[in-house]
Order: sequence, then structure tokens, then C-alpha cells
Amino acid sequence: MYFRPNYLHMKKLLPLILLPLFAFQVQAEDGSRLWLRAKADANAQVVYDAEKSPTIDIVVNELQTQWTGAPVHLVIAQSKDIRALKDGYLIAGNRTTGVTITSATEQGLLYGAYHLLRLQETGKAEGTLNIRESPLYDIRILNHWDNLDGSVERGYAGQSIWKWDELPGRLSPRYKAYARANASIGINATVLNNVNASPKILTAEMLNKVKVIADELQPYHIKVYLSINFSSPAQLGGLPTSDPLNADVRKWWKDKINEIYRIIPNFGGLLVKANSEGLPGPQDFGRTHADGANMLAEALKPHGGIVMWRAFVYSPSNEDRAKQAGLEFLPLDGQFADNVIVQVKNGPIDFQPREPFSPLFGAMKKTPLMAEFQITQEYLGFSNHLVFLAPLWKEFFDSDTYCNGKGSTTAAVTDGTLFPQPLTAVSGVANIGEDTNWCGHHFAQANWYAFGRLAWNHRLTADEIADEWLRQTFSQDPAFLEPVKSMMLTSRETAVDYMMPLGLHHIFAWSHHYGPEPWTDIPGARPDWLPSYYHQAEARGIGFDRTDKGSNAISQYFSPLREELSNVKTCPEKFLLWFHHVPWNYKMKSGRQFWDELCYKYDSGVQQVREYQKTWDKAVQYVDEERFGHVQSRLKIQAQDAVWWKDACLLYFQTFSKLPVPYDIERPVHELDELMQSSKEQKNK
Repeated sequence: MYFRPNYLHMKKLLPLILLPLFAFQVQAEDGSRLWLRAKADANAQVVYDAEKSPTIDIVVNELQTQWTGAPVHLVIAQSKDIRALKDGYLIAGNRTTGVTITSATEQGLLYGAYHLLRLQETGKAEGTLNIRESPLYDIRILNHWDNLDGSVERGYAGQSIWKWDELPGRLSPRYKAYARANASIGINATVLNNVNASPKILTAEMLNKVKVIADELQPYHIKVYLSINFSSPAQLGGLPTSDPLNADVRKWWKDKINEIYRIIPNFGGLLVKANSEGLPGPQDFGRTHADGANMLAEALKPHGGIVMWRAFVYSPSNEDRAKQAGLEFLPLDGQFADNVIVQVKNGPIDFQPREPFSPLFGAMKKTPLMAEFQITQEYLGFSNHLVFLAPLWKEFFDSDTYCNGKGSTTAAVTDGTLFPQPLTAVSGVANIGEDTNWCGHHFAQANWYAFGRLAWNHRLTADEIADEWLRQTFSQDPAFLEPVKSMMLTSRETAVDYMMPLGLHHIFAWSHHYGPEPWTDIPGARPDWLPSYYHQAEARGIGFDRTDKGSNAISQYFSPLREELSNVKTCPEKFLLWFHHVPWNYKMKSGRQFWDELCYKYDSGVQQVREYQKTWDKAVQYVDEERFGHVQSRLKIQAQDAVWWKDACLLYFQTFSKLPVPYDIERPVHELDELMQSSKEQKNK
């Protein structure tokens, strides 16, 4: 994520249909109900014998109004077996004679109730139920990149849902709707503001506004966290320094955090982006990331708060950007306080459509790490493209680091299986805005849903999650489910094909990251902000050599993965250009030369999106008119954009390869000069 403004005013980025700004009126098929579309006309019996609370009231109401089976018994139990589930639950019985939900906590009953209703709404509540569920991560958190002026960095669904100018006096009904949606998929935490944080968020005025939101979310057991600006002691407190080892600075933070907890007793903690993309941090004072994180952790410790310290750092240097997080953080392994967790993007660059996992996972064995995913589609067509992200995240979770031998997956590294840690967490950069359908694209809701489900249980398959979401959101008819689910499950690979196949990465348009600009050259810009840094196309070939003959980023991975990736013949072709500079005539596994394979990949992506258009058009009888038309319109944009990507990349790279595009591939409909001139004009606006 670059610290630059969005360019959503650009004509190319505007969808053909502009959704109205949000007005909280539940309409039948406008997408505002997300996946929570059960009829609220049941009259179920719910039995709970213990003391009631706002959370239990929610549980009882949800079940009473939506469950259509026999009575549900809610039980709080404290046996060792039940306590081991943490905020998990047991569901036993059947819808004919009765169901019992048992948990050690009231939030466990909340999650169990939503699970039971999910079974009902997906047609899977029949027969005897014997379900045991426990979250695999303690903290399952959304990161909102929302600014205090209402804008959302890398947000494509309208303005922020947090109405700071209306708070604390006026509450949007969206806050509770947001909390309900998150609780239904197990999300239990949220960061309200952008990691590019304004110090103003810590003023008493703003903290009293945050308190109102925190109180609204609390009955759904969602804790509020804040991103902070590391220079707040100087900018907000008037101190001459923000040095984390300065006594006055440490006292300022302790006093400020004490103030936060006086106002917001259930506050979760802080998220910090420091010494990254121009933001201040401890290195400004000759200190380390551990020094900065531990200062904040010390102040939070008495309150049970935590620090999530982002590892997204890359300084201007000659080192490969893919190596820099490792170079900065690996020497600090074991130096962080026990209430600090280091937040690492899933890949070593920046939320690309495909990246290998960050080598920090597995390498830092003494420090809790949490994966950071991007739910908002900064690099995947914004809210114009249908791209289901569960396969991307599953690819990450299932990747083997080999840090403790075979089977040391990133999931096992982060969920406490391999390295028992005081806390585990996983985060996702939210795609939520004030658009009526919340996410800008009806199918983008599936990514919010998928993040929550995988944060709860990363063992779920992408197929299972897509099936759940479609059944709850659209239709359970097999004639609809199977083709549309297939479209979802292949959509990420399709996007990779028409954008950056075979290991290409970060060749997006300058700043806004929407379309292709592999040719971009900005005088004075940092090399690692330019596409040529990554693709390195020239007459002999293309790709970034990260072997020991190049940047040696490969050295940060464990054997035998290191050796597999180092060898051009054994490196998975999906990562080929990530790790190797490949000749244009290199022979691929298909038998084609590399240039031809690249052409066929781009063309395959284009053709696949056109198949999605056909698939969706055939679904017309199963979908209401409003949502059908919206998705159909977005698929038209996606199909046009896929051709744009294909033509721009192949025409540009052809200037280096000097090879013809295979004759059975569709001819370009654009001219390279036209595309380059268009992007130049956009930059000059």
C-alpha cells in the first residue's frame, strides 16, 4: 500500500452503474443484508437458565426469530473439556427433538447460534448434529484503512461507515449491522482507522467518539483497536521528541493509554505502521522496531492490551525489496514483549495477485506472527472485478515453510501449532464502505465472508466457503450453485492470467494500482515503486533473479524449498518470473517457448472472463433483477479490462522479445502508443 491518494474520479475506474449512497432501508434484494438473509418470522423456543446479558439477548432473539426447528437449549458450562474450546462451542441434537448449544462463554453461544442458523440456511441442519468448534486464532481482526475525513484508502465501496462528524451524538444503524455480520462469521476485533494514522485519533474528542462505536460493538464481542502515529508525543503532546527510550515519551504513552482505558474499558490495543513509506518510527531516533513496540506494550500490559506491529517496511536501498522485512526483523526475533505480535503481509512485496509467502513466516520462531491479508481488492480490479480470494488465502495457509521439516505450513507457524505463543491472530484489510451492498460488488461480499470463516478455521476449503456463501446469499438450486461456484473458485487464477501470469508482479499503473503500466518511468521516483524494477524485461528475457546469482532473496527460505525455487527447472511455473530471469525462448513444461506461454496465459484469462459472462447470463432466472444487473455490468467492465491488460502487457513486452503473438490468439484491439499516451495523460491530471 503506497501512501498516496485514491484516483477513483478517473473515468476508467468508475463503474457503469453508480450505486446510491447508503440510506438504511432494508430493501428486498439490494445486497444490504449480505449473507444474513434468513426470514425473521419464526417463533422458536429458546431455553436459557442463567443470568441474561446483552449478548445473550442477541443470541435468544436471533434464534427465536430465525430458527424453524425444535427448542434450542443454551448452556454455559465450565468443565475442562468445554473450557478447552475457548470461545468455541458444542452443538448437539436435531431439529426435530431439540438442539443444545454449549460453551464456556457467552460469546461461544453467540458463535454457536450463528453456526446453527448457517446450517439451516444452507440446507445442512437435518439429521443428528454433533459439532465441536473452536477458533484456530485468538484474534480475528479487520483493519479499516478509513481516514478521519470519511475517505477510505484503497476502499472501493464508497465513504467510511464511521461517521466521525456525527459522533458521539448520532449513531448510524450500520454499526450494529456491521457487528452482527462480523459476529456471524467469527470476527472478534476491528481497527477503526487507517494505518497511515493521524495523531488526532488520540485526542479526547476522538476517543469519546470511539467509545460510542466500541459500546455498539461490545454486545457482539468485537473489540475496538486503533492505529496510531508514532510521532504522537511530539505532534499531539508537544514534546520535543518521540524517542521510545526517552522517559518523558514513555510517560506520555502510559498516560495516554491510561486515558484510553478510562474512556473505553474494553479497548483491545494498538496497530502500528512505523518507519514505512515515510511514516515516523523508532528508527528516526536510532532505535529498533522492538524498542518502539515494547514501549507501547509496557503501557498496555496492565490493561491486557496488545501491540500489533506491522513488518511492512522497506527503506530506500539497493537491497531487493522482497528481502527487506527479513533483514530488519529477523535480527529482532525473541526481543519483543509477550503482548506484541508482528503483523506480516502474506507475501514479501505488497498484496499482489500472486506472491510466495513471506519468508518471515517460519524464520521468526520466538516471536508471534500474524498474517495480514487484503480483502479490499487494491491490486485485483477494485470493486469492478469478480475475484474470490479464498483460493489465494488457502494457497498461503497451505504453503510449507519447512522451518521444522516437512509439514511446517504457514498455518501451523501462525496458529500456535508449531510455536506455542501467548496469542495468535490473523488480520484482513477491510473492503467495507457505505455503499448499500457494503462492498461495491455483490460478489466482493464473499471475500469478507471468506476471511471470517478462514480466520476461524483455516482448514475449511475454498469450495466449502463459496458453497456456504452462495446458498445463503443467492440460491440453493444446483443449476445455479455449480456453475456460479465454479466461476468463483477459478476467478483468482483467471485474474492472475490476465494481469500477471507466471510470476510477474507489481506492474500496475502508477499510484492507483488499477490497470497495467509496465512501461511507467517517473523521473526521480524510487526504483522499487516502478514496474521495471520487478519485471526487468530486456532483449534477452524477463523476470527478477532472486537466486544466489541475483538478489539472493531465495536464501531467506528453508531447504529443501530454497533449492526447489532456486532451480529454474524445478521452480513452480506460477513463481517462475518471481525468482528467475527467463529467456524469451526458454522451453516450458507445456513444450512451448516462454513467450508463447505468456501469450497463451494472457489470452486464457480474457477468454475465461467471457465465459463468466455467459455463466452469469444463464443464471438470470435464479437472481433478482437488481443484483443480476449489477453483477452483469461489472462483468462487462472486467472483460474489457482483461483485454486492456492483455494488450498492454503483450504489446509492451513484445518490444523486447521481438517475437510474434501466436496466430491462434485473439489480435490486440489497442495500440501500444495509444495505451501509453492514455496513462501519461492520467498522470498529468
